[in-house]
Amino acid sequence: MSGYYTVSAIPTKTYTIVASLVGYKTLQKFDVVITSGNTVNLNFDLEETTSQLSEVEVKASPFVKLEETPNSIQSLGQQEIKSYPGGNNDIAKVVQSLPGVSGSVGFRNDVIIRGGAPNENVYYLDGVEIPNINHFATQGSAGGPVGMLNVSFIDNVTLTTSSFPARYDNPLSGVLQFKQRTGNEERTQGNFRLGASEVAGTLEGPLLKGKRNTTYIISLRRSYLQFLFKLIDLPFLPSYWDYQYKVTHKFDNKNEISLIGLGSIDKFKLNPPKEASLEQLAILDGIPVNSQWSSTIGVTWKRLVKNGYFQMALSGNYLNNEADKFDDNDEGNESKRRFRYRSVEDENKLRLEMNKFKGGWSFSYGGSAIYSRYTNSTFNKLRNEVLDENGNILQPGITIDYNSQISFYKFGAFTQVSRRLFNDQLNLSLGIRSDINTFVDNGLNPLKTLSPRLSASYALTPSININASVGRYYKIPPYTILGYRASDISRTLLNKDNKYIRSDHLVAGLEFLPTSSTRITIEGFYKRYDNYPVSMQDSISLANLGGNFGVLGNEQTASAGLGKTYGIEFFFQQKLTKNFYGVLAYTYYFSKFTGFNRNQYIPSAWDNRHLITFTGGYKFGRNWELGARFRYLGSAPYTPYDIQRSLYNYPVTGGGTLDYGRFNTERLPAFNAMDLRVDKKWNFKKWALDVYLDIQNVYSSTNEGQPGFTLQRNPDNSIATISGQAYDASNPTDAIPVILGSDDGAALPTIGLIVEF
Repeated sequence: MSGYYTVSAIPTKTYTIVASLVGYKTLQKFDVVITSGNTVNLNFDLEETTSQLSEVEVKASPFVKLEETPNSIQSLGQQEIKSYPGGNNDIAKVVQSLPGVSGSVGFRNDVIIRGGAPNENVYYLDGVEIPNINHFATQGSAGGPVGMLNVSFIDNVTLTTSSFPARYDNPLSGVLQFKQRTGNEERTQGNFRLGASEVAGTLEGPLLKGKRNTTYIISLRRSYLQFLFKLIDLPFLPSYWDYQYKVTHKFDNKNEISLIGLGSIDKFKLNPPKEASLEQLAILDGIPVNSQWSSTIGVTWKRLVKNGYFQMALSGNYLNNEADKFDDNDEGNESKRRFRYRSVEDENKLRLEMNKFKGGWSFSYGGSAIYSRYTNSTFNKLRNEVLDENGNILQPGITIDYNSQISFYKFGAFTQVSRRLFNDQLNLSLGIRSDINTFVDNGLNPLKTLSPRLSASYALTPSININASVGRYYKIPPYTILGYRASDISRTLLNKDNKYIRSDHLVAGLEFLPTSSTRITIEGFYKRYDNYPVSMQDSISLANLGGNFGVLGNEQTASAGLGKTYGIEFFFQQKLTKNFYGVLAYTYYFSKFTGFNRNQYIPSAWDNRHLITFTGGYKFGRNWELGARFRYLGSAPYTPYDIQRSLYNYPVTGGGTLDYGRFNTERLPAFNAMDLRVDKKWNFKKWALDVYLDIQNVYSSTNEGQPGFTLQRNPDNSIATISGQAYDASNPTDAIPVILGSDDGAALPTIGLIVEF
């Protein structure tokens, strides 16, 4: 039996689809939108039941819950992602609606989970690890302003914020799994999408006519934001391309192989306005010209075996990152160079895992091997020498100038066993993992990264569960840290003694399923960090960094920092029922990290304390739909500027120097905003049209970030001075400092369209 079923000639509207089979739990899929444009393919992964009574119907919850991950797991389906208000079809923004997840200030797509740094998460696309999901990525971290994944590919997104399965290496705060659709097996179809910043086309179908065992889906996207920015005379012009593809071949009923790919080309250049404001001049002074290109390609093989399946993933990913900055933006003039950066990250990975199920037992085991290469060429004037009135040095000048190339292997092994007891009332799961590498000191000792984890779920009633987990997780420092060398003649690798970052999790909570379409959870969590890298230059934990553009970790560090985040989460999710769907999440938490003083915990950059998100929608008649998103972020800490050092350093940095003696002692105002989206769909004979109006920040709420620093200007844009004389960089205290407010409070309306054919 192939398992294929076709339902045709049904009205174009939204359905709830139910799949049932004797011996398996009945499963429902909500919000399945049928149009005249594209054929909808649905896959149901039915769960076996240990007992089956003829007079009892056993139903599986539509909400994701795994034996090895009973808590801290959330999932969003395809339609929830597509119709997300304010998201501009950007999956990274959609994930920010889930509990415990926030983004950094401004328009970036950082995924900050339960007070952890943006680089504490890992991302998997159909079992293939991808290093980043955003354009213009911050190397060493993860975020960027625009998502790279095409929403047309995604079947569902699952986020795990604790109780990580042992098969995954390097997560400290989250695992994001993106499951892609396979191409249509019956006919060629596609869609065209025009959004706020991009145009995208997607095509899919059988690779060979009449052969449904080989399918493809491919897309290409191109931004046009650079043309809009130039039209309104903004000081920078970002542009990007990206592509994505998946080819799947089914050899027989037991073997399936997929080829997947994802890549991008990002370019960022300056655009001096004809009449620049002080804020625009500050941007031109501080932002480098940047270009990146990245790619991931992977092959996955899944084979069904007796009572289970085997899975292999062979993949490679590549990142090329370049940036330049010159005085007066005189590009190419080496005598005025402030900054040059050239870096490549290259990984080749093999992952193997076996999964077996028998009776109430589940077993999984496997391993991974990764070959990593990293190169870096950096010239960076960090700061000038600062003297007091007597000529004594208050601050030595710092210039980084080095070249580095490293390569090494990483290996990992895991096993996990789960058991259902007492007629499935109690689920227990125990896992263990260890990772080694051939680079860092003591990196080949598997006992240094032994990471056990235990989870349990107990059903008090058919609709109420108690869930708990405890675990230890490790992450190797970013390549930017590992490959950093001294600028002197020794060219010593300064961070080889850095250790794996450790995070211990303790989570417990209740889950209530009042109906088949409604889920309510409440969880308390505690995370404790050790071996966190601390900057030798500024004495702050790198856990506070990664939420802005540039590079994270290109400096000497020591594994000396501690950290802790703890709080409570509430989550409500209503799948589409009676034309309404909604997600409400509230998190109250604390996030604190130390520097070298391990007894002094300081609020981290992500310590907002309060996170509230609501996303919901209502489907009206005649294919009208209204969606709304509300978000509230509590006040975030920030660090004020050291004015004197800022004046001295401005000629080489184009910005201010923070006063790390007052690190995170100030707080920004809290932020809240509302986004709205209205969709209208038309179904024609062989194609469908969706036109939408998306308004971000409807009531123009101000979102304040870290203030900026610049120098006062004369009417001709030259730097103003106290003395009235021409500005002289050798006498920087004659300049007039200006602290700029960093806020963005404009409503942003967008009209977009999606054509399915």
